[in-house]
Amino acid sequence: MSDNAFGEFVSLSVQDGIGVIRIDRPKMNALNKEIQEGLAAAAAAVTEDDDIAAAIVYGGEKVFAAGADIKEMEPLDHAEMVGRAARLQECFAAVAAIPKPTVAAVAGYALGGGCELSMTCDFRVAASDATFGQPEILLGIIPGAGGTQRLTRLVGPAKAKDLVFTGRFVPAEEALRIGLVDELVEPGTVLESAKAKLAPYVGGPRLALRAAKEAIDRGLDVDLRTGLAIETQQFASLFATKDRASGMRSFLENGPGKATFEGR
Repeated sequence: MSDNAFGEFVSLSVQDGIGVIRIDRPKMNALNKEIQEGLAAAAAAVTEDDDIAAAIVYGGEKVFAAGADIKEMEPLDHAEMVGRAARLQECFAAVAAIPKPTVAAVAGYALGGGCELSMTCDFRVAASDATFGQPEILLGIIPGAGGTQRLTRLVGPAKAKDLVFTGRFVPAEEALRIGLVDELVEPGTVLESAKAKLAPYVGGPRLALRAAKEAIDRGLDVDLRTGLAIETQQFASLFATKDRASGMRSFLENGPGKATFEGR
């Protein structure tokens, strides 16, 4: 097991092919500028390390992240926030762009920036007593780290408007029902459950998983014809990989699901 720190509040530990990006800033993991930059650096490290097959974003078993650091944000004027808002988007986009399967392991509160951070991951595993929400409207602002966009893509425009317009808190059961969460687990088990969800990808066809994620994510932002062209390009590119060759050979000789992949 290896550990790396990215500032005071963000760390990356790696064990059995799974990286855990941990936020630890008591009491509520408020996402200040230092954490934002730490998340971007940790995401880059996960992306570059071929020994990491998949990654988890985790805030501990008490709280995922209760939002942005309002004390840090309140004094900023428009000109200052123009630059900072763009960088905030970039830091979260770095997590979304990790070319490997990712899971947000959510316990406690995932509010505002915390909810937005959870949505940068491919999947969300949450404790059954977790709480989600985009309460920015209660401060006279709107979500600024993807909440108006990623939330809409997950739950649809009407439900996203409901959550953003009201700023109300969303209990875990409702979050599961509307598609904001993918799996509910017992409190105290979110990290282990997230690792179990990612375990099947360790030793998998790394380049094929990367291609699948890119095709799906890029396809969401374009029309169907362009999306199909992206899929065709990614599909054809995999015929240059060793995993494609060994996977097809194994299928013909031994049937499905028995291939051993190198990630090359």
